[in-house]
Amino acid sequence: MEGFLFQATIYLAAAVIAVPIAARLGLGSVLGYLAAGILIGPVLGLVGAETKDLQHFAEFGVVMMLFLIGLELEPKALWDMRHKLLGLGGLQIVVSTLALMGIAMAYDQPWGVALAIGLTLSLSSTAIVLQTLSEKGLMQTAGGRSVFSVLLSQDIAVIPMLAFLPLIVVMLPVAVVSPDGSIVIQTQDGAEHGAEHGKGAADAAFTFIDTLPAWGVTLVTIGAIAGIIVAGVFFTRPVFRYIHSAKLREMYTALALLIVVGISFTMMLVGLSPALGAFLAGVVLASSEFRHELETDLEPFKGLLLGLFFITVGAGINFELLASDFVIIGGMALLVILVKGIILFTLGRLFKLRGRDQWLFALGLAQAGEFGFVLVSFSVTTGVLPNDVAETLLLVIALTMLITPLLFILFDLISKRSTDAAIRPLDDEIDQEGPVIIAGIGRFGQIVNRLVQASGFETVVLDHNPNTIAVMRRFGFKAFLGDPTRPDVLRKAGLADARVLVVALDDQKAARALVKYARAQRPDLHIVARAHDRTDVYQLYQAGADDIVREMFDSSLRAGRYVLENLGLSEYEAAEAQRIFYHHDRTSIRELAQLWEPGIAPADNKAYVARAKELQKDLETAFLNRSDEDEKKKA
Repeated sequence: MEGFLFQATIYLAAAVIAVPIAARLGLGSVLGYLAAGILIGPVLGLVGAETKDLQHFAEFGVVMMLFLIGLELEPKALWDMRHKLLGLGGLQIVVSTLALMGIAMAYDQPWGVALAIGLTLSLSSTAIVLQTLSEKGLMQTAGGRSVFSVLLSQDIAVIPMLAFLPLIVVMLPVAVVSPDGSIVIQTQDGAEHGAEHGKGAADAAFTFIDTLPAWGVTLVTIGAIAGIIVAGVFFTRPVFRYIHSAKLREMYTALALLIVVGISFTMMLVGLSPALGAFLAGVVLASSEFRHELETDLEPFKGLLLGLFFITVGAGINFELLASDFVIIGGMALLVILVKGIILFTLGRLFKLRGRDQWLFALGLAQAGEFGFVLVSFSVTTGVLPNDVAETLLLVIALTMLITPLLFILFDLISKRSTDAAIRPLDDEIDQEGPVIIAGIGRFGQIVNRLVQASGFETVVLDHNPNTIAVMRRFGFKAFLGDPTRPDVLRKAGLADARVLVVALDDQKAARALVKYARAQRPDLHIVARAHDRTDVYQLYQAGADDIVREMFDSSLRAGRYVLENLGLSEYEAAEAQRIFYHHDRTSIRELAQLWEPGIAPADNKAYVARAKELQKDLETAFLNRSDEDEKKKA
């Protein structure tokens, strides 16, 4: 027990110290976790052989991550990705495998070994890449979605790869039975590897379905997938209601873990990828009203397990072997990144990715991935790879993963220097029209939207911030991702038939441009605009807005009324004072807007200052007259 607590303290302390430092330096959390693993492993020697066992446990974080990603994707969105899954993802795997296989054969590796190397290195790191894309807010960009499509294709491809690797042994080497009756596989280089049934990584290949005929395996696999879909559609609601009746918050967490663990076990039982099964379950539950509970409950576990996984990768690097052949192994890692990067860059252009999206696609997927560790272990056990090649391959995979955060830093530098349009999320397809269009859904726009919808009117909500749209959707409000200042977005939102346009954008310049464009297109449209201050009010009036609301004006009036009430005025008297001030200010604004001139500060505009003074006296007179009326009523 003491040893476990000591190890837990070491891992947690390393993460708590290294990750915040890396984040503050702008290096990202992934590089912080990897550095923490290197520090407590090869550098200080505080952890040892247990890191490999921990790594298998920590890989469950990847499973949780794919489940949570699935929760964000409805089945329709997944269907829309089919061309990239089959086309872009399939091409990347095939071309990368052949290119890397050719390089391995050029270094005198037998074609069977070279093919296993190519398959292993063709995969990228789902854990590192998706974590980094999420941190940088790049998931909803064209490049980010293409990266995700390829990663999902790779996760699916692991299944046939595991099935195919043993066939290499059947085609090339000769299996020999030793005197003690165990099977020994002799590979092309003469090395011998024990292939005992059901041990180590070979467990993935020797499931109970191995005893079934081919048609039986197919039926069991289809049945497992169908069972996950049926359970997600029909059984989750009753189970959640049952858990809710217990009135214990921790039961929701237990149920969320049960869903992910149970699905992973089921998929492993039939020889499929747990990550793929978890992703499929997430997609099925994406439309469920319990999606938010599942996300909230699993997010902390996902983060900690992924962090632990990255730490074990760093701690597992064999620096002795690396130091003895640093130039060769380091060169191999850089060669893998270069070859895959060139292939990805070319494929990105073929699939119409341009500029920063193309660079994100190429640099984001250029490394090898965590599934490479699984394939290498499996290949050694089945006799495809000799031990010395496997050890070198593991180091190459780890090094490329370690370099990945630096590739994202390189992408940031390229993005800053790029002259093409800023990388932006893909707009949603707007399939709704309504009498009210709300452009901008920050704090101001949200209140307007809730009031109008609660009153029974439909709204079309537009915003260019994907995080804001995601928050709106989590609370059940429909909103569309798109730039409200773009004519094509406004046209799809129904500008031609709308009755009211609410302009609630933070960007004052963009808000004025939108008002001006909308007024030109629809002279009869009623435009309600949010203003930052008086100057902004004048500019919006000139642009064509009908009703303009200063963002702090009404709240300041309410605060002033509370002050008056606490100074001794009755609620009626304070409310009357508020009413008088409100109507006077609206009249003043309209008059002063006629005198305001762009490029001249109000204080330097003599006509403006003179009229402002007169209006202030009119306000004082209005309050005096009201006071006199109140005194007469009391008398």
